[in-house]
Amino acid sequence: MTTSLEEIRLIAEVEFASIVDYAEPMGAKLRLVLSDSSYVDVWLSRKLKGRLGFHWERRHIDGCIFRYDNFPNTNWQNVSTYPYHFHNGSQDNVVASPFNQEVLQGFREFMAFVESKLLVKLQRSHKRL
Repeated sequence: MTTSLEEIRLIAEVEFASIVDYAEPMGAKLRLVLSDSSYVDVWLSRKLKGRLGFHWERRHIDGCIFRYDNFPNTNWQNVSTYPYHFHNGSQDNVVASPFNQEVLQGFREFMAFVESKLLVKLQRSHKRL
C-alpha cells in the first residue's frame, strides 16, 4: 500500500493539532503551516516508491532547517543510515537518521521532533515575558 499526502495531512491535523495551524496541498507536496509561522513541507515521490522528504523551514525565524530524506546524495554515503539521513539545523550538518524508515512512523517521529523543539522555544519566549 502506498502512503498518500492525504494520510499525512490527517495525521498532522489530528495528532499534531497543537502545532499545525493548517495544511495546504501544493501539487506534489503538502505544506504544514505551524503555530510559529515556520512550516513543514512533505514530499512523497509519485514515481519512485518509498522516496520521501520532510523539510522543516525556519530560516526566516532563526536561520535553521531540519530535513529528513532519502535522496541518495553521494555526499552522505558515509552516514550509517544512507540513503536515509537528517539535515540537523543546516544543509551541511548531516547525521544518521533518528527517524523510522517506514513513511507514516517516520513522519510521526519527525513531527514529534518538531513539536518538542517548538515547545522548548515557546517556553523560552514565555520566560522572557
